[in-house]
Amino acid sequence: MQRPPHPSRRQVLAVGTAVATVTVAGCGSSTSTGSAGPTAGSTATGDPGSSGAELASLAGIPVGGCIAAKGADGKPIIIAQPTQGTAVAFSAICTHMGCTVAPLSGKELKCPCHGSAFDATTGAVVNGPAAKPLPAVAVHVAGGSVVAGSA
Repeated sequence: MQRPPHPSRRQVLAVGTAVATVTVAGCGSSTSTGSAGPTAGSTATGDPGSSGAELASLAGIPVGGCIAAKGADGKPIIIAQPTQGTAVAFSAICTHMGCTVAPLSGKELKCPCHGSAFDATTGAVVNGPAAKPLPAVAVHVAGGSVVAGSA
């Protein structure tokens, strides 16, 4: 009786990445507008040409927590609400090997590939192997929505 071959490391990583991508997409943004807080946000890097696209409802993001979403360019991002009425966003692509990070409970992001952890409110590395923080994405709050671009 012959045993079936074991999957290669590449196959396991490909399936893991696909599962993580589907998980992040499933946690995607809400496009409904919620109750408004004061207009505030981050001033970070981003594509100025994508300014103004609604990314999420601020009411759908817990204060001190985060959600997975898609940026105006369609790339995966993490949007956090560090304090009531403010929003910050970061690329969801791990700076170690390019896997997609996902929100855990609270404000921690975890990379499913090699275990790097990031702070969702700052993008900073909490533990490696990643050595660089997640790149910031420019967002601001307008009318209760998190919107792409600087205010």
